[in-house]
Amino acid sequence: MEEDDVTIREQNFHSQVREYIICFLLFAVLYIVSYCIITRYKRKTDDHEDEDAVVNRISMYLCTFTLAVSGGAVLLLPFSIISNEILLSLPKNYYIQWLNGSLIHGLWNLVSLFSNLCLFILMPFAYFFLESEGFAGSKKGLKARILETFVMLFLLALLILGIVWVASALVDNDAASMESLYDLWEFYLPYLYSCISLMGGLLLLMCTPVGLSRMFTVMGQLLVKPTILEDLDEQLYCIQLQEEALQHKLNGSVSLFSVSSQSLHKELQNVRSQRRKLERRKKASVWEKNLLYPIVMLILLAGTAVSVFLVALNILYLLVDETALPKGSTDPEIGNASLSAFGVVQAVVEIILMIYLMVSSVLGFYSLRIFQGLTPRKDDTTMTTIIGCCVSILVLSSALPVMSRTLGITRFDLLGDFGRFNWLGNFYIVFSYNLLFAVVTTVCLITKFTSAIREELLRALGLDKLNLSTSPTEPEPNKLSANGHQKTL
Repeated sequence: MEEDDVTIREQNFHSQVREYIICFLLFAVLYIVSYCIITRYKRKTDDHEDEDAVVNRISMYLCTFTLAVSGGAVLLLPFSIISNEILLSLPKNYYIQWLNGSLIHGLWNLVSLFSNLCLFILMPFAYFFLESEGFAGSKKGLKARILETFVMLFLLALLILGIVWVASALVDNDAASMESLYDLWEFYLPYLYSCISLMGGLLLLMCTPVGLSRMFTVMGQLLVKPTILEDLDEQLYCIQLQEEALQHKLNGSVSLFSVSSQSLHKELQNVRSQRRKLERRKKASVWEKNLLYPIVMLILLAGTAVSVFLVALNILYLLVDETALPKGSTDPEIGNASLSAFGVVQAVVEIILMIYLMVSSVLGFYSLRIFQGLTPRKDDTTMTTIIGCCVSILVLSSALPVMSRTLGITRFDLLGDFGRFNWLGNFYIVFSYNLLFAVVTTVCLITKFTSAIREELLRALGLDKLNLSTSPTEPEPNKLSANGHQKTL
């Protein structure tokens, strides 16, 4: 019996060490990728090792940690789904014994813990530490800035706890709820994170439909469109003449700082960008022009249509069966049964849809006017903007597993603390969420695909000058005819 107990203890020890090593390796990869992304967009500063440089470096490390946690939150459901299918396909394979329910549950709990840590401690600390200068009358330095940061964090924690205490007391005023108000760990943090997850879900509900319609425009700008009834040589010749005329005017201008000279510079840059686009369209191969663009557009349209279809199907499930609510799972039943009716194929489709929805939500987030100020720029993004971007992406990524389960994109139950959110068991909230997503996404797609036809009808009727169009269009620059004279469109 003692030998058996020792063997069991050794197995548990080795399994725990193995899980820690796997989690560390996965997080290390995410941290390296996040560091490369942040250094690509971070504003370049001098190499002087002064106080501000140290503060910026510490804030950058905290932002890198937060972005790595966001990546882990995005990959939680895909990793869990593909692990479940692998365990079902190869149940007795020796080389995949490390892939078990304990590891999956541990990853979910770690991501939940680190999300709370980043959202409520690390990111507020990075922001206050970046903006702090030390209290008046104190000796300047890192210690004074750290002291001011901790004081601000303490005051912020008191403010948030007070708001949560008052809100929970107003919502639930029974005796049991009043007693739970004094439980910080078991009540405050889960309730607060549940509110944050609901805000993240609402933010995804607002950003994802916009991003799904915006995705067609972005891919249309990245890919080469088919040339139908177009003469690219003539357009390229006209744009080259226009560029030469503008360059000649700019060389003959008296002052380089006059208003007319600046307008000529801007117009010349626009013409050169159009020339580069025309040259790229001309150099593109035949299959890239006529095959790649339609295929990509059909894939985007199919992904959006499948997403809306799954949401509509989930609405019917909610009306018929109460078990369709996204309740959390407590038992580690990884590898026991497939949650997909079509096996691996459906699991792969679900993973692709979840990643597609995440990319669309990020694109829609930066497309909204209220968040356009957070758009990162290569080598010219301040640390304050990076902190705002990391917090926003963390909120979106933490709410992605909840949104995917709520919308019925996957039937994989939420594990760990993700399944403890209070609003997941409310039928009216879940049903309204699904209905709003389906309606808003459909309206955005219809508006997107009918905007071009509406623009052509307004232009044909001569009403385009009245600005009746809802989609803003950039004014087209003046073109040149073949003989070099300008003609205004």
